[in-house]
Amino acid sequence: MDAAAQGFSPAAHKNRVKRPEIRASRMVRAQAPFRLVAWNIRAGGGARAGKIAAALTDMAPDLVVLSEFRSTPASQHIASELAAAGLSSQICTTRQVPSGANALLIAARSALARVGLRQAPREPGRWAMARLAAPRLAVGAMHIPNQHTGRKPFYHDAVADLAKRWRGGPALLVGDTNSGRIGEDEETAVFNQRTHAWFDRLAAAGWRDGFRLKHGAKREFTWFSPGHDNGFRLDQVFLNPALAARLKDVRHTWPPDPAQPGRRDGLSDHAALVVEMQLS
Repeated sequence: MDAAAQGFSPAAHKNRVKRPEIRASRMVRAQAPFRLVAWNIRAGGGARAGKIAAALTDMAPDLVVLSEFRSTPASQHIASELAAAGLSSQICTTRQVPSGANALLIAARSALARVGLRQAPREPGRWAMARLAAPRLAVGAMHIPNQHTGRKPFYHDAVADLAKRWRGGPALLVGDTNSGRIGEDEETAVFNQRTHAWFDRLAAAGWRDGFRLKHGAKREFTWFSPGHDNGFRLDQVFLNPALAARLKDVRHTWPPDPAQPGRRDGLSDHAALVVEMQLS
């Protein structure tokens, strides 16, 4: 399928949006915290791909994890732009799902190597784990299925088992989990006891919810239901004991669409999750 069929034209975007002449220099931040950006880009990015890529590089990440990444020209453009900005080591799961289906992308400035574990979720395209060459860090990228699929409990069980058994040094689990704690991460009742208990299981294994570690009981939401505008915190990062002490900040941001300055979800229906750690 060509780019025009996806509603995205790299050539048109190039003529429409002026980028800074030296964007790569933004990626160099001596002694700055290591920065991870995790973002559900919504349906592969589509016509928003150029703006999504610009927003990502403007956040100056060292590591990027994208949900709803696809094998489409739009998503591939985002990957290419990240590579051009220095995040040239990339792992994606598009080959594990049908063409155009939702998948994951992990992109980093240092070399990435896949990590295979027997406890990992058996969920094609929605799980990937990789280890960075430098700094020493393992990252598990998640996009947990919705409740109505019937697959969420199996995914939860696999991740909780992995967390309990992990002995591989500093590690984090991050992404769109479609999960939350009852009353804390929802404006209307959606989460059930099993989903709530998943957070308790991770905590019992020593893995801390990064947002709660830094912000306590503060209520913030990363997705709002269409038509009702009820908020939910669906996007999370969990850090194991070897990494939690190095966490500096966790925040949610809604990168703006310059063409729609007053619209919260102009680029995606999810907020981007920004995680900063002092790893050096």
